[in-house]
Amino acid sequence: MLVHSRGARWAVRLVFFLLFLPLFAVPLLVILAASFATNWSGALPSGFTTEHYSAATGGDSLQALTTSLVTAFAASLLALLVGGWAAIAGAALGKRSKRFLDALFMLPVAVPSVVVGLAVLVAFSRPPVLLNGTRWIVILAHTILVTAFAHQSVSAAIVRLDPVYEQAAASLGARPSYVLWRIRLPLLLPSLTAAAGLCFALSMGELSATMMLYPPDWTPLPVQIFAATDRGSLFTGAAVATVLMATTLLVLLGVSRIRTRASYR
Repeated sequence: MLVHSRGARWAVRLVFFLLFLPLFAVPLLVILAASFATNWSGALPSGFTTEHYSAATGGDSLQALTTSLVTAFAASLLALLVGGWAAIAGAALGKRSKRFLDALFMLPVAVPSVVVGLAVLVAFSRPPVLLNGTRWIVILAHTILVTAFAHQSVSAAIVRLDPVYEQAAASLGARPSYVLWRIRLPLLLPSLTAAAGLCFALSMGELSATMMLYPPDWTPLPVQIFAATDRGSLFTGAAVATVLMATTLLVLLGVSRIRTRASYR
């Protein structure tokens, strides 16, 4: 830590917990408590049941979870391919061209996601590319929304790369394609996995643009949570939200292990 005094360190930790608990931990604990409650009329929930999780892990909710996972994995992979490749290619551009490329990729996150959803809906509701009413329009919207984070993550990692390895390989006669696949990409692997995890988490929780685009047979889990709470089924919605958080956390832990191994490599 930058604080060397023992008393100052304890003060920093205290401030951290005072800010962390009410802003982050308490809301999540409230959702978790509500998912097991049968009634909540006072300061604390009353009753205990696991019936909400029966609805949250079966039927439409299970199908919605599968839909969210497929959408998030597809959007993350596409965002990593497009954003990562653009970051690698953009590293060779001039300063002005690189700024324009960065601004282009950041544009979807500079506006509300509902605007992105509307733009995708208008753009792909007529031939020659008709995606409205299909799962692909949801995956496309999620990809557009998360690609900026993949691009920025890989761009930042490229700036920190030591060019000595690439220069040494080039001096020994290695082709540019060989340098890319055997040197640059392995060095970028920790950043690529981190970007994939971030894109996955953002896609799993996306709601605004999804509400404008999803067809009846492709309903992601956040839409299911919104529908449950809108009907007044708050406890069931809390259970579904807990399942969403747990699933996202498990995938991110898996990605973290891959990133750790890539870093050691």
